Amino acid sequence: MKFKKQKISGFGKSAAYALVIASLAGAPGNVYAAKELNALVWCDHTDPALIKPFEEKYDVRVNLKEYEGTGAALAIVEQSQPGDWDVFVVDGVDVPGVVESGLLAELPQDQLPINDVFDAVKMEDMTFKDGKMYAIMEKFGYNVISYNKEKVDPADMRDLNTLWSDKYKGRIAVYDYYIPLMNLVALKMGIKPADITADVLPKMKEELFKLKENSVMIGDVVASSTALAVGEADILIGGGEWAVSVLSAEQPELDWVLPDQGGMLWSQSLAVFKDSKNQDLAIEFIKHVMSPEGQAALATSSCFWGMPANQQAKTALTDQQRAALRWEEQAGFQANSHRYFIPNAELDSQMLDVWTEFLQH
Repeated sequence: MKFKKQKISGFGKSAAYALVIASLAGAPGNVYAAKELNALVWCDHTDPALIKPFEEKYDVRVNLKEYEGTGAALAIVEQSQPGDWDVFVVDGVDVPGVVESGLLAELPQDQLPINDVFDAVKMEDMTFKDGKMYAIMEKFGYNVISYNKEKVDPADMRDLNTLWSDKYKGRIAVYDYYIPLMNLVALKMGIKPADITADVLPKMKEELFKLKENSVMIGDVVASSTALAVGEADILIGGGEWAVSVLSAEQPELDWVLPDQGGMLWSQSLAVFKDSKNQDLAIEFIKHVMSPEGQAALATSSCFWGMPANQQAKTALTDQQRAALRWEEQAGFQANSHRYFIPNAELDSQMLDVWTEFLQH
């Protein structure tokens, strides 16, 4: 089974500050706790603000191992003994494959706030199989446009076509992940990502080359978001709340928006390993993360911010945090966003070829 090795959204690593938080993984909690819980996570789960309340409530230690990409996580599991791992944070697009692999335990639907999850990320077609629930979406966000509103006209950022004009030539950073970026190019062309075919790739390549002429750099999560934060670029295409919201208090000039043509929605989920020896405690951990307070802590993690899946988290966030996440615009953003288009193997190879040529051009 093929899994994407690079995470989105936004989402395996944020900017350089993530490295500091990552160093805390596994550190919090009472070393002499009666029980331990082992979790494979993304960097946003290593924040003590999320983990410590759970450890203190249950008198346990949560051992966290951060990873990037579902393929890397599955390699860790394969090299471990059955029962070594309890909780799994997994990319939303990879949930069906992991469910199919038989690694996950069924979750108790009646104990989790499914009805409070935003409709856009309930994704029951991905988290359920044969009527049984195996994962719950915990956090989501967008690959869209981040920008410095003191350097650009915010109204321009709601139109993807502006990034292809001469107005901001030499001031654009490009996030180096072909799936969301080529999906955004498709939206700019008036094509839904799910309708991408080999026939449109030549035109998409032309559009990518035009975008590159306007760009100042192409980089991964850390490099591209840092370029925006330090002023090397004024716009980041493929960015979103994950790239700038964590800095909103210190750098309020940094903002993001979903353009009128639409944007790409990323998501991440929580699951329990079938072989876990601590399934009851693992379920309690998921309930903690999905609570309004847990969701608020996860949404505003020191690593990267994103929308909490549980709508009830609104009351646990400050006015400033809700504004940075553009909470009041969520209904429109969710209606005008698309899930990642994951192509079949043949089309995936062709898209990668186009992206490689774009990078080398």
